[in-house]
Amino acid sequence: MIELSVPDFGSLALEHLVLDFNGTLAEDGALLPGVREALGALSQRLRLHVVTGDTFGRARQELLGIPCELVILEGTGQAEAKARYVERLGPRRTACIGNGRNDRLMLASAALGVAVLQKEGASAESLLAAKVVCRTIGDALELLVEPLRLVATLRG
Repeated sequence: MIELSVPDFGSLALEHLVLDFNGTLAEDGALLPGVREALGALSQRLRLHVVTGDTFGRARQELLGIPCELVILEGTGQAEAKARYVERLGPRRTACIGNGRNDRLMLASAALGVAVLQKEGASAESLLAAKVVCRTIGDALELLVEPLRLVATLRG
């Protein structure tokens, strides 16, 4: 669990981290450098969930050995499916990281929504739905490893 009190924002008590795969954890279906190690470290504090449309069909293979729950979604209604997944976990206990338009609803509903803007780009709707925007997945994951950094970004 990650607990944090942010002045003029509120308290965070995070138990779950929901992540998109392509464009967020991976580029062209392959995990980005450093992601495996960062997720391994975060799995000691948070339950990890990867919810993806799996565009390249490689998510299961790429995530082998990482302690996470993998959910592969059908082609349509992905934004709503991701939001329902966060709702089942409990949005007040959940952080989400994503970049695509299909991530916008989960980013908006989570206690902490983080959008990443990497090579694939990011949906403007997801950027607006997030509470924090990071340049890379490494930067986003480091915010959770060193959560006091969130205080500087989120405080009133």
